[in-house]
Amino acid sequence: MDPRDTAPDSWEQEDDVEATIDGQLDSEFASLNVNAKPFVPNVNAVEFVPTFVVKAHSENLDSVVAVEKISTVEVSESAAPVENGDSEITTEEPWDQKEVEPDEEEPGGRGPSVAATTEETTLETMEEEEETPAPKVPPTQPDAPKKEHINVVFIGHVDAGKSTIGGQIMYLTGMVDKRTLEKYEREAKEKNRETWYLSWALDTNQEERDKGKTVEVGRAYFETEKKHFTILDAPGHKSFVPNMIGGASQADLAVLVISARKGEFETGFEKGGQTREHAMLAKTAGVKHLIVLVNKMDDPTVNWSLERYEECKEKLVPFLKKVGFNPKKDIYFMPCSGLTGSNLKEPTDMCSWYTGLPFISHLDSLPHYKRSSDGPVRLPIVDKYKDMGTVILGKLESGSISKAQQLVMMPNRHVVELLSLLSDDVETDDAGPGENLKLRLKGIEEEEILPGFILCNAENLCHSGRTFDAQIVIIEHKSIICPGYNAVLHIHTCIEEVQLTALICLVDKKTGDKSKTRPRFVKQDQVCIARLRTAGTICLETFKDFPQMGRFTLRDEGKTIAIGKVLKLVAERD
Repeated sequence: MDPRDTAPDSWEQEDDVEATIDGQLDSEFASLNVNAKPFVPNVNAVEFVPTFVVKAHSENLDSVVAVEKISTVEVSESAAPVENGDSEITTEEPWDQKEVEPDEEEPGGRGPSVAATTEETTLETMEEEEETPAPKVPPTQPDAPKKEHINVVFIGHVDAGKSTIGGQIMYLTGMVDKRTLEKYEREAKEKNRETWYLSWALDTNQEERDKGKTVEVGRAYFETEKKHFTILDAPGHKSFVPNMIGGASQADLAVLVISARKGEFETGFEKGGQTREHAMLAKTAGVKHLIVLVNKMDDPTVNWSLERYEECKEKLVPFLKKVGFNPKKDIYFMPCSGLTGSNLKEPTDMCSWYTGLPFISHLDSLPHYKRSSDGPVRLPIVDKYKDMGTVILGKLESGSISKAQQLVMMPNRHVVELLSLLSDDVETDDAGPGENLKLRLKGIEEEEILPGFILCNAENLCHSGRTFDAQIVIIEHKSIICPGYNAVLHIHTCIEEVQLTALICLVDKKTGDKSKTRPRFVKQDQVCIARLRTAGTICLETFKDFPQMGRFTLRDEGKTIAIGKVLKLVAERD
């Protein structure tokens, strides 16, 4: 090896050594044409476009040409920095092309592997990635607001497969690309949890992924030919029921997921299980239509057995009927497998006895929901955070809103202005009832908002107060309930402590007759009319005027004690 090509032991040795001049190099220098013209790039050359870029960005061509012209001026001054000139031109390549390259070359590219802490950021980054490999998603976005919006909440016992079904639906409708799922599958395998990878599309934070339990209500959306659906993935664990109530209060349609696996269905359905409680809370939250997905039909203990499917159905129907669902009109049963995706989008050969539509097609064929866009504006707030201003999340229950509109935040009577509206992460100028929105507000700080506050129009403010009369059904309580009893009130998205101050009368379940005398107590399975008083001021309406904001649940010690509806608002005494 040439000694000149190797590094010396110490650079000091080399200081006074003269560089030896290669004779061949000397002759090469002599033959150089010193008077040669400087290199000028061809400004009119066709722009190089890599084959994997879907469309040529013609609008960026002008800026590229302009930069090339500038660089030619620099080049003509000295011929040496031609390479720099070229690199300047390449920096002006469109950003989306630049982003495509690392993603295309490395399957585990930088973009998808960042585990974001908040649910919203992960969903947004997922959507950015999806748009690159799958150009079929963006064209549908301009039409998104025109399609009917339906909010679907997935409820059921812990580990029934709610998040997995949600993730599978997103994959089947092209909202999550294959590469991202393969990455999740690899990561899940490393943790010995390979069957969990689909649920990671909705369970975005590290705690949920490590434990395999949903904690917060996951949000995602998908589209069919006729409708635009928002998935609300509710937690199944009994500790997180308050979060589940918040999710169910935004839904139009509930999907009750039950596991057909031997032992799992029984655990979920018995007294301590969440299948019963979730179905009842969904009904109280105002969900009219229920689809029961009998999941894990591919399990070896079930193997698509009709007997097991009918057994689950027979046990569930009487209970759902008791909760208030009409088995003929409101409930639809359907077998499926979330892990394999059988009977979600395409019918499966394994299940010849089921003749109905697969799940996604069934959702598409549901009748339209009647919503009044000319009613008063009512938007209960589910969540809020800071992001270049104050951002709130919620479902518009009635009325319609538009950009730059002035609204009032109740019960604090703050006047706010809408800076921008996002409907399922697509920016729009106006929104109608039933849409799940992210709103950026001006004129209010994030600290001044609490979940349960309501956005209204100034002409028609919602009622707020602390005392109200309500009809209550005691569902589960071991001892008697007397005046002075304290519980937690869940009404729309609001959670507040409440005290039962007086019992007014008992109501006969069959005839609806009210008792003449005041009862001293009520017990399980009785219906009564009582006066309730909350610890702080809350927004509410009577059930007759506005059902979504007039129905509530009372919870205590982690159990749902009672469900009820607001009959009358009582004015405060000064």
